[in-house]
Amino acid sequence: MKKIAIIGSGNIGLSLAKGLVKADFAQAANITLTRRNIDHLKSFADAGFVVSNQNKEAVVSADVVILAVLPQQLNTVLDEIHSFIDPAKHLVISVISGVSCAAVREKLGESVEVIRVMPNTAIAIGQSMTCIASDNASAENIADVTKMFETVGSVVKINEDLMTSATALCACGIAFFLRAIRAASQGGVEIGFHADEALKMAVQTAKGAADLLLLHGTHPESEIDKVTSPKGCTIAGLNEMEHNGFSSSLIKGIKLSALKAGNLYTKES
Repeated sequence: MKKIAIIGSGNIGLSLAKGLVKADFAQAANITLTRRNIDHLKSFADAGFVVSNQNKEAVVSADVVILAVLPQQLNTVLDEIHSFIDPAKHLVISVISGVSCAAVREKLGESVEVIRVMPNTAIAIGQSMTCIASDNASAENIADVTKMFETVGSVVKINEDLMTSATALCACGIAFFLRAIRAASQGGVEIGFHADEALKMAVQTAKGAADLLLLHGTHPESEIDKVTSPKGCTIAGLNEMEHNGFSSSLIKGIKLSALKAGNLYTKES
């Protein structure tokens, strides 16, 4: 069983740790969680995880090193651990926004295998849409990391140059779909429901729509066709939304977010 060190155990790192244990991918005793203030990790220590504020020691005892610190903390951490990284032993995974595999290797050594991973906030409930990319990792390590992050959602392997696009669609996308649900619930209030009722209805309807596509493997339009009838209320509502730019505004928003993400990445890298 490989030993894992999660350097910088914030929300993403802790969610992953819980997912790995829950799915029997790893045992808590084989996962080291690091954080400057380990008082925040007491519940994880009680659950059998190894907790530490010593990044170097965590790296030495690990086979897989997951970098989950804030972007502004990364260079300090890489300088701290680079002497303890063994390319023949360690696989390095980075979940840090805007940092390329090449940028990590520049600090840790060109022969180190690095995989870049981008989950979204739904990792907290095991429903992340996670994108992974690497320009030098072996097929075996890519497969292992895919299995690792499948414990907390779905995984798609992409080219690294698409990471900014993935940020817009999957990470920013969480907010876009949440805003659509909020708008639907506000519409529900306007047509007579109490706010809590309208929100519950909108949330479950959105979940049902997503599950129809996931479980049936169908295209959205084929499911839309099942609810639209000639001169019906559904097609009337859909057309009104489209006349007011529903699809267009979502597409434009995703494109602008991708552009902004690319600029942020350039500044951070």
